[in-house]
Amino acid sequence: MQTFSIRSFSTPFDAAATRASIRAFLSEHQPPGRADDRCNSWAVPDKAFSQALARAGYVGMVWPKKYGGGEKHPLERYVVLEELLAAGAPVGMHWIADRQGGPLLLRYGTKEQCEHFMPAMARAELFTCIGMSEPGSGSDLASVRTRGKRDKNGWVINGQKVWTTNAHNAHYMIALVRTVEGSERQEGLTQFLIDLSLPGVTVRPIIDLVGGHDFNEVFLEDVIVPDDMRVGEEGHGWKQVTAELSLERSGPERYLSSLALLLEFIRVNSKSPSSQSKSLIGKLTAELWTLRQMSMSTAAKLADGEDPALEAAIVKDLGNSFEQELPRVLQASADCDLSSDTDFARALALLLQVSPSFSLRGGTREILRGIIARGLGLR
Repeated sequence: MQTFSIRSFSTPFDAAATRASIRAFLSEHQPPGRADDRCNSWAVPDKAFSQALARAGYVGMVWPKKYGGGEKHPLERYVVLEELLAAGAPVGMHWIADRQGGPLLLRYGTKEQCEHFMPAMARAELFTCIGMSEPGSGSDLASVRTRGKRDKNGWVINGQKVWTTNAHNAHYMIALVRTVEGSERQEGLTQFLIDLSLPGVTVRPIIDLVGGHDFNEVFLEDVIVPDDMRVGEEGHGWKQVTAELSLERSGPERYLSSLALLLEFIRVNSKSPSSQSKSLIGKLTAELWTLRQMSMSTAAKLADGEDPALEAAIVKDLGNSFEQELPRVLQASADCDLSSDTDFARALALLLQVSPSFSLRGGTREILRGIIARGLGLR
């Protein structure tokens, strides 16, 4: 039976210097903001902030220099992400291109695709979104119904994607499409870079409970996509997208989305905490540190060229549970009027409403626990 193993590693860079550098950047470029502004910040788009971050070398950090990157160690990038998320920095505009778009092209794209797209991604001038989920499918990614048919101009694509984060700001969607007639489930799938300005593409907003606009529906009607926008080999999309999901599921964003609320709880209880508050802070901090160790271990395996799909699924499942439980636990323990105009009340009210969605993005619990069960030999 396979189990989750913590990877031991030493950082081949000066982690303290990296932290000091990104903190200095944040002190200069990020306005203080309120606690609720700092919650779930990796979904908050701010083009000016992303481009300032890119000019400082913090976007595309691990990519080759010939494609606009910095050739840094992946764990140095991890340290930077931790600091950005802990500070509640608005990194949503470039997040998907940096986390998935560039790495996907490096692994499966052509030289021409890398040369065309990646330098613009590293400058935070070109943004991508992920077209995986579809209506009526939940997290059953293998049930893709969006179809692509070859013609003399390339591919004609028809279908619909849903819950597409930041599609309203993105230039391209990395879409999973069924390209083999009669294929089912994991077979016959291919990935494409679809220009969202093409005729036949319609992006419609999905507004959440608090009036936020992160998600979108994307409709594709006879969209003509050139074959040179196909990523990887035709029919190999399932293998590519599952490798991509390990990047999506295991990062620090999977346990730091609610951190601003915990920090605010600690701040308001710092002068004369009750024994109950002390115990709760200790418990939550221990859980947070354990998730960090698991996430960093998974990052180390990814850096070594492994595909830790099981570990990534465990990190996401436990991280989502932590992020969703945190506001409920603090609400139960704190004497707080949610209508009051305090940083803690505003952050708590926000997360009570939006945190249920945290276990949807990147795969529901049911999907993740199926992956975990199979990985552990339980089914």
